Amino acid sequence: MQDDVILRISNLSKSFGPVKALRGIDFELRKGEIHAIAGENGAGKSTLMNVIDGILQPESGQIVLDGKPVKISSPTMAQQLGIGFVHQEIALCPDVSVAENIFMAKTNTSRSWLMDYNKLERDAVDVFRQLSDIDPSILVKNLSISNQQLVEIAKALTLDCRILILDEPTAALTETEAQTLFGIMRKLADQGISIIYISHRMVEIFDNCDRVSVFRDGQHIVTQNVAEIQPSDVVNAMVGRVIDNLYPEKQVASSDGVILKVSNLTEATRFRDVSFNLKKGEILGIAGLIGAGRSEIVKGICQLEGDVTGDVWLNGEKLNLRNYRDSIAKGMVYLSEDRKGDGVFLDLPIAANVSALKLEQVANGVGLIQSAMEDTQAATLGRKLNLKCGSLSDPVSSLSGGNQQKVALAKMLSVNPRLIFLDEPTRGVDVGAKSEIHRILRDQANEGVGIVVISSELPELIGVCDRVLVVREGRISGQVTGDEMTEENIMHLASVMDAQASVA
Repeated sequence: MQDDVILRISNLSKSFGPVKALRGIDFELRKGEIHAIAGENGAGKSTLMNVIDGILQPESGQIVLDGKPVKISSPTMAQQLGIGFVHQEIALCPDVSVAENIFMAKTNTSRSWLMDYNKLERDAVDVFRQLSDIDPSILVKNLSISNQQLVEIAKALTLDCRILILDEPTAALTETEAQTLFGIMRKLADQGISIIYISHRMVEIFDNCDRVSVFRDGQHIVTQNVAEIQPSDVVNAMVGRVIDNLYPEKQVASSDGVILKVSNLTEATRFRDVSFNLKKGEILGIAGLIGAGRSEIVKGICQLEGDVTGDVWLNGEKLNLRNYRDSIAKGMVYLSEDRKGDGVFLDLPIAANVSALKLEQVANGVGLIQSAMEDTQAATLGRKLNLKCGSLSDPVSSLSGGNQQKVALAKMLSVNPRLIFLDEPTRGVDVGAKSEIHRILRDQANEGVGIVVISSELPELIGVCDRVLVVREGRISGQVTGDEMTEENIMHLASVMDAQASVA
C-alpha cells in the first residue's frame, strides 16, 4: 500500500506562541481515496490543512508529495502542486459575478487586457452542470449561503488538482445538494483524485469515506478504515472520553402555559397563514428544506425583515413590533445561522460581543461603556455556558467554532430573554460543543425561557426538540412529536404538502 500514498506527513509541529497547535503529526493520504479527518474544534485539523495548502509554515517535520520532499511556501505553490482547498469559511468577492469568482485565479494569470465575460459564463455553466443550475452572471452577494458554498466548490473543481481538501463543505447545503456533492466526490476519487474530507457529521463520514483519522489536542489519535470502526468509537476518540448521551433528557411541556402564540403570519412572497404555539418548558423545532421559509418566518416574527401581517402574543401579551429593537425590548431575540456574518463581531473582544445587544446595561448614566460592568457580565455568562477562552479581552476570532457560538448565545442571554429563536445553532460545531449547547438549551427551557430551534440536521431536531413543525413552500405542512418524530416523517412533510396551515 505504500506505493498508493500520494501525500505523507511526518512528525509535523506548529505552534502559535505558547499554544502547540500540532504536536508531531503523522498522516498519510492514498491515491483515489476519500479520507475523513474528525476532531473537535481546536484539535488541529484546520492548522494541518493550512500547512498542506501553504498558508502556514511548520516549525518541524516533513511533507512528502509523490515520494519527493516538498516545501509548500504559499497557496499559489500548493495549486501548482495540484492541491485544491475549499475552506469552511466562504471567501468570495461579493460584488462580482459567480463566473468571475470561479475563474478568478485563471483571470489573474491571463495576459489579455480584455475580459471575455461571455466565455467566462459559458465555462461556468459547464462547471455547474454537475453541481447546480446557478446563474453564472448573478452577483455573489445575491446568492444564499448554500449557493455561495457551491460556488466555492466549483472554484476548486476548475483547478487541475490531484488532492482536494474539503472543510465542512455541506454545512450550508441542502440534503439534495449534499448528495450531489457526495456523488461528485466519488467520481473524482474513481478518477484517482485524493480527497481530504473534514466533517463533524458522523453519517457523512461513514456513508462516503474510505478511512477516518481522528485528531485531538493537536495530536493524531487513530486512523482506521471506516468499515472497521464504529461512529461511537470516533466520537469518543475525538473528545477523549465516553459521551453516552448527545442530547439531554426531554421534559413534559406544561399543558396550561403558552409562551408564544402566532396567528395567520403572512409575508407577501415568502410565507403565508402561519399559525402555531410554543408551550412552556418545551423546545420547539422548525424543519424544512432550505428555501422553504423557515428562517424567514422567524425573522418575520421578530420584525427583522419583510412586511409582515398577522398576530403575535408573547406570554399572553399581544405584540405590536415596529422593528427588531422593539423585539429585543420585549425579550424576543434571534440567533442568526450566519455566525460569522451576523452572530458575532470577530475582531471585537469577547466581553464587547456579549454586551452588544443592549449596551445600556453596561453603561453609566451618561451613556459611557463601563469596562468593569462589561467584564462582569461576560464572566458571569461565560461561566454559565462553560466558555473556554484565555481572556475576555481576546477577540472572538481567537476562539474555536464552538466557543464562538457560546459567545453568540451569551449575547442573547445578556438581555434576559423570554424567548430565543436559534437558527442552525450548532453549524460547524464539534460533537463535544454540540452536546454542551444542547444542554444549555434544555436548561434554558427548564428555567422558563422559550426555545425555538431551526436546523437542517434532522438527528439534532429529533434529539433535542420535544415537537417539530415542518415548513414547506412558506406554509406549515404539519408537525411531529413523540414516536412520530422520525427523519422519514419529517422529510415526507417537507416534500409533500399534507398540511394544515395551523397547528397547536
